[in-house]
Amino acid sequence: MSDVAAIEHFVKKYKELKKEISKVIIGQDDVVDQILISIFSGGHALLIGVPGLAKTLMVNTIAQALGLDFKRIQFTPDLMPSDILGSEILDENRHFKFIKGPIFANIILADEINRTPPKTQAALLEAMQERAVTVAGHRYSLEKPYFVLATQNPIEQEGTYPLPEAQLDRFMFAINLEYPSFEEEVEVVKSTTTDVQATVNSLFNAQEIIDFQNVIRRIPVADNVIEYAVKMVNKTRPGSPYKTDLVKAYIDWGAGPRASQNLVLAAKTHAAINGKFSPDIENIRAVSKSVLRHRVIKNYKAEAEGITDDAIIESLF
Repeated sequence: MSDVAAIEHFVKKYKELKKEISKVIIGQDDVVDQILISIFSGGHALLIGVPGLAKTLMVNTIAQALGLDFKRIQFTPDLMPSDILGSEILDENRHFKFIKGPIFANIILADEINRTPPKTQAALLEAMQERAVTVAGHRYSLEKPYFVLATQNPIEQEGTYPLPEAQLDRFMFAINLEYPSFEEEVEVVKSTTTDVQATVNSLFNAQEIIDFQNVIRRIPVADNVIEYAVKMVNKTRPGSPYKTDLVKAYIDWGAGPRASQNLVLAAKTHAAINGKFSPDIENIRAVSKSVLRHRVIKNYKAEAEGITDDAIIESLF
C-alpha cells in the first residue's frame, strides 16, 4: 500500500475510532483528538483537569477502541519505584526471577502523577524516553506501541510534588480538560444513570498502530513549515533574538529542542487525520498550545498578574 493510500485508509479508520469512543465519552471532542494525535505521533500526554471529568474512563475507552493492553497505576505518596517497574524475587529453586510491574503494558494511565515523590516519578523517565526499564542491572524492553497518559489535578496543591522539568519535557502534550457544556452534562447524566452499558469494539491492533505511526513519520514537511515551528519555539526563550515582549516580561525559561520536534510530529498527525498529505503552518498552530504550555516556565510577575501560558503562546503567532 502506498503512503497516500495508507493515509486515506487512516482517515477512514480514525473517523470510525472517534465514533466508537463517542459511545462512552460525551463531548470532550478536542481532548480525544489531542490524546489520539499524541498516540499516533508516538508521544505521551499529560491530562490536567479537576476530578470527575472522566479522565480515567476516557483513557480506558481509548485503550479498548485501539485494542491495546491497558494498566492503571494510582500514584500515592508511599508508592515505590518497584511498585511500578517490578522486582526480583527468589523462586523455589533459589534463582532470582523478575516479576513485571504494571509498567509493562501498551497504555499506562499514571493517575495523579504529582502525588508521588520525585524518586518514584523518576522511575517513569527511562520508560518514557527509551521504551525500556532497568532493574537490578538487567534491561527489559517494553512492548510497542507504548504510551504514558498521566493525569494531574490542578487545584489541590497540598501533598503534591511538582513534576520536574525533565519529566514534563517528555510529555508531548499537556491537555487541559474543561467542564462539559450544559447540554453535554445533561447527556452524561442521562447515559450514566441507567443500567445500559455501551460496549466499545476494538478497531485496531498493536501492529496497525505501529504501521500508521511509521506512515506519519514518512509524511514530507516543507522547509518553511519546519522553520516556522523552530522559530515559534525560539520565541519562547527570553535570551533569543526572536522573543516577544510578553516572553521578555513573563518567562524565566523557554521550551527546548524537543518542543520543535514534537510540534512538527504532532502537526504531521494533525494533517493526516484531516486528510492532508503534508502539514502547513495552520497545523503547527493547531497543536502549539498543547506542545508548549508545559514547557514555558513563568516568573512571579506572570503569576501575580494572572498571565496564562496560553496567552503567552498566542502572542507567538
